[in-house]
Amino acid sequence: MKIGIMGAGSLGTIIGAHIAKGNEDVELIDVNKEHVDALNQNGATITGTINVTLPVKAITPDAMTGTYDLVLLLTKQVYNHDVLTNLKQYLRDDSVVLSLQNGVPEESLVAILGKDRVIGGSVEFGATYVKPGVSELTTTEEAFKGNAFQIGELDGSITDRVNTIKQILDLVGETKVTDNLVGTKWAKLLVNVAMSGMSAALGCTFGDVLNDDIAVTSAVRLADETIRVGQAAGVEFAELAGFNLEIFKLAQDNSNLPVAIGFARKAFAPQALLRASMLQDLEKQRKTEIDYINGVVSTKGKEVGEATPFNDLLVSLVRKAEDTKTVPTFEENLVHFKELLS
Repeated sequence: MKIGIMGAGSLGTIIGAHIAKGNEDVELIDVNKEHVDALNQNGATITGTINVTLPVKAITPDAMTGTYDLVLLLTKQVYNHDVLTNLKQYLRDDSVVLSLQNGVPEESLVAILGKDRVIGGSVEFGATYVKPGVSELTTTEEAFKGNAFQIGELDGSITDRVNTIKQILDLVGETKVTDNLVGTKWAKLLVNVAMSGMSAALGCTFGDVLNDDIAVTSAVRLADETIRVGQAAGVEFAELAGFNLEIFKLAQDNSNLPVAIGFARKAFAPQALLRASMLQDLEKQRKTEIDYINGVVSTKGKEVGEATPFNDLLVSLVRKAEDTKTVPTFEENLVHFKELLS
């Protein structure tokens, strides 16, 4: 099976390296030529909670040839139109594209690629790009190996092809096949909304968010808004890493807020070292995926009549950082969340 990793950033590098280690025919595809050259010359170096260097084959998109049986899509949604338009020429009718992108992009992927080619999924571990050829795994090794992916068919059916893809992804870490892909994607969206959103808005790690009372309370509020909006839109949230996310749905009197905060601190502790990819984008003065993460909750909230003040605030703060090409500072932006909480 010929496999392409479209978007070999930190996650794509780690995923591609482990699949290649399992002797699969895999190409890591990325526009960063310096990164591609380093991967080919020195291998994929993974630091952080594991330390290993694995040989890989990496190419830039203009070097793609032939057709792929399976493509793992890890590029950012902001580039989807150009990426997918180019990718189509390297797909057969029976080729499969597994979206591992943040947010809920499946509908837009189907519009370009056709519904029979698209399978959805979520990455359950975190990573940070360090330098060309080097990626840092920020999730504990136990969590990484024990719960790496959830994947599923768009219609919820369990098919031979999704089970075949599971076997390939198991080379990276334990992969769960779900019959509730929409619920799975929204569950992962909740994590990105709450933790990646706060990391980007405050310019900090997940651990910094969890260790500050105002920040972690705001993260729980973001999660609560996501659940309310999703459920109003008919989403049945899937469990994430065995956790029932209903715990983030706050009572009208907030009586369960302390329990939700305690749960957040426990559940996301394995990701404490992670710096959101949106924050890394801000540091590089690039456009973030904020419209496809917190912006989804804000937009959908208006459609279903659910207020989303915490997501609205966070989107405005990240967009301001994009416009001014600055990196948010923890103390400065935390004040805005403190005011909203009070």
